[in-house]
Amino acid sequence: MTTAPGDAPSELVHLERREDGVAVITLHHPKVNALNVQLLTELRGVAEALHADPPGAVMVTGGNRLFAAGAEIAEFGGPVEAARIGGLFLEALDAMASIPRMVVAAISGYALGGGCELALACDVRFASTRAKFGQPEILLGIIPGGGGTQRLARLVGPSRAKDLILTGRQVGADEALAMGLVDRVVEPAELHDVALGYAAELAQGALVAQGLAKQAIDRGLTTDLATGLQIEQEAFVESFRSEDATIGVQSFLENGPGRATFTGR
Repeated sequence: MTTAPGDAPSELVHLERREDGVAVITLHHPKVNALNVQLLTELRGVAEALHADPPGAVMVTGGNRLFAAGAEIAEFGGPVEAARIGGLFLEALDAMASIPRMVVAAISGYALGGGCELALACDVRFASTRAKFGQPEILLGIIPGGGGTQRLARLVGPSRAKDLILTGRQVGADEALAMGLVDRVVEPAELHDVALGYAAELAQGALVAQGLAKQAIDRGLTTDLATGLQIEQEAFVESFRSEDATIGVQSFLENGPGRATFTGR
């Protein structure tokens, strides 16, 4: 594992900055990657470090066997504990979502409860054929507290979100793909390489423009169309201040589309 200055050392969340520009975040909390207080705190720290010193792209994984099976139920108590844990989920997953680069989730096995919510905080989700998704909190008499009612509804629509959240049922990779919960399904042995290859390709692109486009999309989804269009216009103008815009426009005029070699600045 390599770290850059400012990267926080972590026990349960491992960060590797690769030479191809991809930062790989790996959850490592045996046996099921439960999202306990320590893991959430470390995840927030890692996300904040990547925000301060962005890589080319980010991949998030729980390893070859599973992604994350949810919150640490033993830490649950009454409303006081719920407020604390819910706040940690909000801080950690908002920090993940706001990394100004594409964040790719590579999901093998279970992504349940908080694990599903972590996947939802990523920009795209690649799943293995054995992946399972769900928000089973209702089976405990509670509701999701890490963004499930909001990010899931925005991704798959309110009806499907209510079905999953109010029944607590789990869906396999194919059904998740059909409803738009995941973006690609591959064989388990291929998942890591496919997701990493996608992230590495993005890491060689126009990173300033990627960050601006991501921010415009995410901010626009929280407001009305007219305001969203204004957000886009501001980001559009800002993109022309980048070195990559100069390179890309000149390359297009001289060589046609898709031939530019960007610097990421």
